[in-house]
Amino acid sequence: MSHRFPALVAALWWGSLTTIGFLVVPMLFAHLPSPTMAGNMAAKLFAAQTWVAVVCCVVLLLLSRPRHGVAQYPWARAAMLFVLGGLLLALLNQFGVAPRIVARQDLRLWHSVGTVMYAAQWGCALAVLWQTLRPGAHAAEEERSASD
Repeated sequence: MSHRFPALVAALWWGSLTTIGFLVVPMLFAHLPSPTMAGNMAAKLFAAQTWVAVVCCVVLLLLSRPRHGVAQYPWARAAMLFVLGGLLLALLNQFGVAPRIVARQDLRLWHSVGTVMYAAQWGCALAVLWQTLRPGAHAAEEERSASD
């Protein structure tokens, strides 16, 4: 079961990005009385999403190698760049881009930058999920648990 945990964490990260970014936020703008109200709620949801991403990335980093091992698991070697990239994108979006959007500072530019960064983070999460589900990605973990 422990060899499936990275895939579950990656699925949570990717699924939460997908749900918030492609379903919930567009529905806010479609159904709330004003764009300002929808924007304020979207900002809160994106902030919460950032912390989901941070927790998922930290957990993936912690799960990337055996407890007393030096080498990373095969899935982690393939996914590490995407985990770190997604973490960086989430933090930059939250603390670099979002405050400019909330302040309505060159709104068109910063909204575009934030959208591109969110989409890139979504791609990173998908790549991590893909790597954790790849055949043979957990071979060393499965062998070790079978020998115990």
